[in-house]
Amino acid sequence: MRVARINKKETAPGLGGKVDLKLLDPLVKKYKGKKGNLIPLLQGTQNMYGYIPPEAMHIISKETGLKVSDMYGVVTFYAQFRLNPVGKHIIKVCHGTACHVQNAKAVTEDIQNFLEVKDGGTTPDNIFTLETVACLGCCSLAPVMMIGDETYGKLSGKKAVEVIKEIKRKETLQQKKSLTENISKN
Repeated sequence: MRVARINKKETAPGLGGKVDLKLLDPLVKKYKGKKGNLIPLLQGTQNMYGYIPPEAMHIISKETGLKVSDMYGVVTFYAQFRLNPVGKHIIKVCHGTACHVQNAKAVTEDIQNFLEVKDGGTTPDNIFTLETVACLGCCSLAPVMMIGDETYGKLSGKKAVEVIKEIKRKETLQQKKSLTENISKN
């Protein structure tokens, strides 16, 4: 008999996929009772966890009196906020007019095929999240993508995948180095 395994992803800082809600205490204390505190609270929460866990919204609501429904309204309206964990490296592929004309769709498709994720998806190793965006403001470099703060322009699908392969290679080397250091400490 074959047993199907369910992989549990760690969703935020903490053990066993649990969100450490105590991390919110200083943030809530800083903004509690201040006018216009909703967005700073959400931004701080996302900076802490990498996304906004539902449990965090309930704690913020309980401690500040803000409505969870108002928080969801803001989080789902603004593209800067996330309701799900993301990878260490967020790949943003521009699909604005200039990039669209220069075949950004092919760039995105090649990245999707290489990473085996859909738009908005995160790789199983939590290294990459792929997003298409309306405009990165780099029209003269079309088609363009950003990974973190780095901008890559005049791309083809092949060039984009090569950039991602290099980042993946560096991540693998870093993981091996960390593992070796941990073994040598013990």
